[in-house]
Amino acid sequence: MTRTACVLALLLVLGAARQAEVAPLRRAHAHNDYQHDPPLLKALGQGFTSVEADILLVGDKLCVAHGAREVVPERTLQSLYLEPLRERVKRNGGRVYREGPQFKLLVDIKTAVEPTYRRLHEVLEEYRDMLTQFGPDGRVDRAVLVIVSGNRPLEQMKSQQVRYAGYDGRLTDLDSEVPADVIVMISDHWGRNFTWRGNGPMPPQERKKLGEIVRKSHAKGRIVRFWATPDVQSPERDAVWTELLSAGVDLINTDDLEGLRRFLLEHGG
Repeated sequence: MTRTACVLALLLVLGAARQAEVAPLRRAHAHNDYQHDPPLLKALGQGFTSVEADILLVGDKLCVAHGAREVVPERTLQSLYLEPLRERVKRNGGRVYREGPQFKLLVDIKTAVEPTYRRLHEVLEEYRDMLTQFGPDGRVDRAVLVIVSGNRPLEQMKSQQVRYAGYDGRLTDLDSEVPADVIVMISDHWGRNFTWRGNGPMPPQERKKLGEIVRKSHAKGRIVRFWATPDVQSPERDAVWTELLSAGVDLINTDDLEGLRRFLLEHGG
């Protein structure tokens, strides 16, 4: 066992009891989770049920990093995310949180899409016992739902007979007839679609637009997330998060794990 694997195993043991007691937060999403120390485990300790990891294909390794200069060979998708999640699923009776909701792992592809996704599929297949599967008989939900973001190979994914990941759509896909078993989520950049940043009341036309996005997505069986919402602790951030909750947005995106946990607990989210 490598030194990195030993450290992760020790952290899992030391943190297991405390994390098992944390109530899961269904709408909490950790943006760029791998930048936290330790990756995944800190988010689990705060009750997050969705995390995001950027990957780069380096040789045959799926390294977790934002860019090539940050690559550390031992920090792979398997070592930081898939192995620790598998251990928790085994320990918690088939769920990441015992009797908790399905866990979402967003994998943001940063390198060439087709070879990276091919390797990703090969890796995910090794963890199929815990991953939601899409195949000829439809969707089979398991403990973890993987969603491919970033460089996304829509046609490549549509052509597969069996997949272990869904596709992260954009607002341009809102009216798409591609099934929800392919496009499982609609995500987009908040500031490119809304002018409101939490100052004063939300403009009525923008509130209506947000509600329509959620309504259309849910009608097609898709979940909704926005990134680049205000994320510095402030009344403005709380105002935006409140509107997201009210509209029924499924995942609230943040780098401030403790801040979002406090907010959701105070607002029943």
